[in-house]
Amino acid sequence: MSLSIKDILQQKPVGTTHEVKGWVRTFRSNRFIALSDGSTIKTLQLVVDFEQLDEATLKKVATGAAIIASGDLVSSQGKGQDIEMLVSKLEVVGESNPEEYPLQPKKHSLEFLRDIAHLRMRTNTFGAIMRVRHHLAFAVHEYFHKRQFFYLHTPIITGSDAEGAGEMFNVSILDKKNPPLTEDGQIDYSKDFFEKETNLTVSGQLEAELGAMALSKVYTFGPTFRAENSNTSRHLAEFWMIEPEVAFADLNDNMDLAEDFLKYVISSTLNHCVDDLEFLEKRLLDEEKSKPEKDRSPRPLREKLQFVAENNFRRVSYTEAIDILRNSKPNKKKRFKYIIDEWGADLQSEHEKYLVQHFNAPVILFDYPAKIKAFYMRLNEDEKTVRAMDILFPGIGEIVGGSQREERHDVLLGKMNDFGIDSKELQWYLDTRKFGSCVHSGFGLGFERLVLFVSGMTNIRDVIPFPRTPGNAEF
Repeated sequence: MSLSIKDILQQKPVGTTHEVKGWVRTFRSNRFIALSDGSTIKTLQLVVDFEQLDEATLKKVATGAAIIASGDLVSSQGKGQDIEMLVSKLEVVGESNPEEYPLQPKKHSLEFLRDIAHLRMRTNTFGAIMRVRHHLAFAVHEYFHKRQFFYLHTPIITGSDAEGAGEMFNVSILDKKNPPLTEDGQIDYSKDFFEKETNLTVSGQLEAELGAMALSKVYTFGPTFRAENSNTSRHLAEFWMIEPEVAFADLNDNMDLAEDFLKYVISSTLNHCVDDLEFLEKRLLDEEKSKPEKDRSPRPLREKLQFVAENNFRRVSYTEAIDILRNSKPNKKKRFKYIIDEWGADLQSEHEKYLVQHFNAPVILFDYPAKIKAFYMRLNEDEKTVRAMDILFPGIGEIVGGSQREERHDVLLGKMNDFGIDSKELQWYLDTRKFGSCVHSGFGLGFERLVLFVSGMTNIRDVIPFPRTPGNAEF
């Protein structure tokens, strides 16, 4: 009977015979194999006996090899494990050349591991991250399902730009060397597959709003794409977005939903990823020993997660935040890279992190200047601000962006004209404001930003299996 290593270590079925399958982490003293199958960060110790097993087979056992072993499970006499297997049968099903295998049992840099992303999930660090990522994704679906949200699959190929930023990947089957042209020399997309210019989506929000106008509560969770040439530790060209939309919900409802959602998925992961988070916390503490004390995290990883999960988020208007930043020591002494001089400034990461430190809590900023936010956000009565909200987390800055949507047809049309957005291209979106429009709200959460926060990693390229960044589309 085959059990996962996680099951064996949890159940400790001493006195039974089982089969295990996995990859060799180490083989020491020609007797002890540390076996991993990915189900847990821990390994199972296999004890082999040269006199009982074929010598030719044992010579093939090397770090990275795939094996199938069976034997009796017994209480371990050594340190570091409660249970081990006395191997009676062993088969090497996938050999590994120890001279060529790049993942030797030693510490490797994250930069090196990015170059071998096809193998890095076999390491403790990336195995832990992928399991944390899985449990976060599962908790996302569990949260919305329990609250009667419907999972909506919005298009990946789209003819609209939800953000109005224009930084999108084009989708076309036209001849790149000799595309058809219009009379004025422009590419004639009417000859393309979709008979119009199309791109990879930057957001499923606009389509999710349509779903909310029929199903009341929906959410998307899918890949999105930005052709932004940003080589930073916070940006990816391909990433996953979580975007709920709720009919008959205003900005306060939206803030309540986002806070409750974040607390739920973080608490769930704390409960289900105990071993992985313990390992990631220790890794982070070891890494921070080499940093100046001012750059170290004020809390260990799990304490930071519990702090967010157990404390109320502080709700602060943009106007109040600007006053705090303008009068702060870093601003007065010009330590900020971007000095805050006046109301209307677009907040940067350094400002967001300062606000979290100032309040010693996650912060929800709301009512932003209309000029620095998207066209679809509801205009306030002062006609200067919109019903927008951003959630700021310790050490990471913005993790959620959302708003109450503009439900008034004439106001939305006017804002689209102000932003230079062709109303004909989004006629279907405007139609929802003519036929049974209602107050509605939603937010977007970059899933990798969430994994980054929960795992304690510092580079977003290390929390997705195969990162897509400028100049990098390997694997």
